[in-house]
Amino acid sequence: MADAASQVLLGSGLAALSQPLMYVKVLVQVGYEPLPPTLGRNVFGRQVYQLPGLFSYAKHIVKVDGRAGLFKGLVPRLCSSAIGTVVHGKVLQQYQEAEEAGPGANKKEPVSSLEQVLKETSREMVARSAATLITHPFHVITLRCMVQFIGRETKYSGTLSAFATIYREEGILGFFAGLIPRLLGDILSLWLCNMLAYLINTYALENGVSTMAEMKSYSQAITGFFASMLTYPFVLVSNLMAVNNCGLAGGLLPYAPTYSSWLDCWSQLHREGNMSRGNTLFFRKVPVGKRYVWEERRFR
Repeated sequence: MADAASQVLLGSGLAALSQPLMYVKVLVQVGYEPLPPTLGRNVFGRQVYQLPGLFSYAKHIVKVDGRAGLFKGLVPRLCSSAIGTVVHGKVLQQYQEAEEAGPGANKKEPVSSLEQVLKETSREMVARSAATLITHPFHVITLRCMVQFIGRETKYSGTLSAFATIYREEGILGFFAGLIPRLLGDILSLWLCNMLAYLINTYALENGVSTMAEMKSYSQAITGFFASMLTYPFVLVSNLMAVNNCGLAGGLLPYAPTYSSWLDCWSQLHREGNMSRGNTLFFRKVPVGKRYVWEERRFR
């Protein structure tokens, strides 16, 4: 019980600290650019036109809404974090209890490292998917609270009232807008991360070297980074579908057409070359072949 409470507190603390970063990221993903490009230097020192980074964008939000404005959507996100942590832990606990109570629990047969990785990854996949499914309505509300900054709306001003608004206007399905690409992205990222880490630890890093244990511990973080980069388009499409055509300026033209499905959203982003939009918040390049439209605060 104490472990679960500490995990909830830790997750809530990390969510609160990272809220400004997520806020800026979501607005960039939607395509909202309130500040024009400026002349700066890239990582190689060359002069290029760049879009405002995280700190410039956050400073603009503070200028408009004050420091508290950076934490819009924090309440539903904290709810999502706390509930997700509990559900994730409960699912894994059920697996552990079932294994301990099963026949032959006292005499365990030796299993290969690959079988162990497959078993643990499968259980983690189920636990994460269950947590995502249950907390997705809070995720949708979080995103819509953030996107309201674009049109200065107050439609989703409270968590409970947001539930009522979504149910009244969109029904039950409105709470699960963007769920499928989010689930697919999470599952693909998990399997890519764990299997790549297994292959590196098994075949690339040889045992018997003093630093190998430490290097193997880093391999999980490195493969996790690459997996998240590869599956980022699923995150982008999921977030855009969560706010698409919901009555907010950020989910309507000129920022986005009404997508018929997440596959339609994916194909249009791919066609426009926007599959990595919002992937980085530093050294942001001006989109090739597009011009900045001041009246619309976006590129087209």
